[in-house]
Amino acid sequence: ALTGMLAAVSTQFTALGLFSSLGPRDPADRVATGVAYGPLAPQKLDLYRPKKGAKSDLPIVVFFYGGSWDSGRRQDYVWVGHALASQGFLAVVADYRLYPDVVYPDFLNDGALAVGWAVKHGAAYGGDPSRVVLMGHSAGAYNAVMLGLDHKYLVAAGVDPTVVKAVVGLSGPYAFLPLDGPTTLRTFGGAADLAATQPIEFAGPGSPAAFLATGDADTVVFPRNTRKLAAALRDSGITVEEKHYPGVDHAGMVMALSRTFRGKAPVLADLTTFLHGIVTPK
Repeated sequence: ALTGMLAAVSTQFTALGLFSSLGPRDPADRVATGVAYGPLAPQKLDLYRPKKGAKSDLPIVVFFYGGSWDSGRRQDYVWVGHALASQGFLAVVADYRLYPDVVYPDFLNDGALAVGWAVKHGAAYGGDPSRVVLMGHSAGAYNAVMLGLDHKYLVAAGVDPTVVKAVVGLSGPYAFLPLDGPTTLRTFGGAADLAATQPIEFAGPGSPAAFLATGDADTVVFPRNTRKLAAALRDSGITVEEKHYPGVDHAGMVMALSRTFRGKAPVLADLTTFLHGIVTPK
């Protein structure tokens, strides 16, 4: 029992956890925390909205964190919720089941359930369930983009895929066959149809608009993933904004959303401008 308690305590004091607890945040309100979107323990989400007095009918952004599909906690991304809400969105930060408890496609099914919750209940928190954005970093970018492009997951969760007006992928893996590393092999290696695990396979005329960004110093998920998916979507006539930030590495892409590291790259400003151009009525 003591070992379990110590492990639980240590996870509270990861570097990212400390940053999330102590670092400066943008002005916003966390209006709900630990809300269950499904029956299983990890199926929880937090909601953030602009400070009191903000208008209702806000576009909804559902954010999925990265962590190689085997780590991450929504509590470590409070600053992302604040950052997005401060830009005029109802922000949803969702946990999802992780390896070794699950492999592909279970985390996508969880993500779809979280989106379904946001569509069904978002209006109660000032959101507009007809204008949804799916966003993530790294493995979370895979989740967000896959849910936006391969409609079967949202349909199975009772969501009309057309409510998803845009996807935002930061440093995401979208075209990574053949599987050649321990992370992808253990996560996707059991799939009967490996091609169907790749977001790029589902880029087509029915895809939502996309903001795809990476740092050119990323050696964890190579920038070619962003280039390939952006090209495939553009070839299908989809509105795409593709950004490559000089000198920014893999972690730096998501950290640039924070007030502390925002000077490194204008990621938040760029994606906000793009999204409001897509989802905010003229």
